[in-house]
Parts: sequence; structure tokens; C-alpha cells
Amino acid sequence: MIIVLEKGVKDEQIEEIIKQVEDLGFSIHRSTGEEQIVLGAIGIQPNFDTRKIEILEGVSAVYRVTEPFRLASRENKKENTVIKIGEVILGSNEIVTIAGPCAVESEKQIMTIAEIVKDAGAKILRGGAFKPRTSPYSFQGMGEEGLKLLRKAGDEFDLAVITEVMDPGRIDLIYKYTDIFQLGSRNMQNFPLLRELGKVDKPVMIKRGMSATIDEWLMAA
Repeated sequence: MIIVLEKGVKDEQIEEIIKQVEDLGFSIHRSTGEEQIVLGAIGIQPNFDTRKIEILEGVSAVYRVTEPFRLASRENKKENTVIKIGEVILGSNEIVTIAGPCAVESEKQIMTIAEIVKDAGAKILRGGAFKPRTSPYSFQGMGEEGLKLLRKAGDEFDLAVITEVMDPGRIDLIYKYTDIFQLGSRNMQNFPLLRELGKVDKPVMIKRGMSATIDEWLMAA
């Protein structure tokens, strides 16, 4: 459900509404917009009577969510999500370009490409440190050394950094070096990885999985 709060609702009223809704068996996702606060009530309760929430003080309206992708729906949040990473703003009217090599292979390579990327007008540098290859004999990436070089190149040329994460055990390591986590198309439905990435306080770019529908993509988000 989507719970729209009244304009000017007090903090203590919000806390009481959240408590009441949680007591009814829902978990809450709060979204604070420029004009109003919206609460997303997550949980499956067939035939739930929304009037139990509509009568609460501070509630303006309650809507059932029709789309399966609740948190990513416009019903939950009507305005665009704007993400700021230093001077880079994602989600505004500006088109932001991400560019860089598939894999970080050496310091000379990533520094050279970072300069080219910067001069071309891109604002985010990509590069893989852990590379999923079909062949076990192919280059598998430089690991943490590659992350260090990617971060160094980003800092030197004033670029934000994005790199791919492939398993939950490397999230903490990659967190130290990247500004954005990249989730590759092979991992769009890697549920343990999705759950752990949902806990981090950095943005995640999810690539649409091969043969995945748009709804499945949004559900992963």
C-alpha cells in the first residue's frame, strides 16, 4: 500500500502511524518528497481493510499498489530520484555518460583511458577488477590492485567510479574504492547478492538480465 501523509504532519504523528502500520504486519519504506511524505507499506495481506489506516491522524490517503514493483513505482514516489555523487548528479535533466574499459589491466592503461574519458565529457569512470570469464584460462581481473588503480584514476581526473560486484563476500572490499556498485546482467536475479546490496548506502546500477522482462528488471531493483 501507499500511505500519503498530510502536509505539515508532525514527527510524532509520523512515528505513531509507522508504529500502527508495523503492528498490523507491514514493513515501512519512507519517501520524503518536496511537498509530502509517502510511506510504502510492504507486505501481503489479502482483503486488508485500508480504512484501518485511513482513520489514523496525519494520513491523507491510502492506495493499494497495482504494480508488482512496489518501491520502484510512481505510486510510491512521483518525483524523480536524484542521486548526488560529489559534483555528479544522476536523475536530473542532464545526461551523464559512464565510460571506461571492461577490465582494469594496468596502471598505464587505466590512467590513459581515464584522461580520454574526462576529455570526452564523461563524468563516471567504469572498469572491472573481478571479471567473469567463460574460459578459466582468460584474464580474470586484477582484484584489489585493480580497484586501487581505478580509484586512483578517478581521483586524479575528478571522475566518479563504478565497478562490478559479483558476490556478497566482496561487497565490503569494493565499497572502499567505488562510488557506484554495478550489478551485471548475469547477476540481475542473484537474490543473495541483491539482498546484501540493498543494505549498502551507495547507489547500485542494475543491468537488465539477458531475456529478462522490464517488470523482472524493476522487481530486482
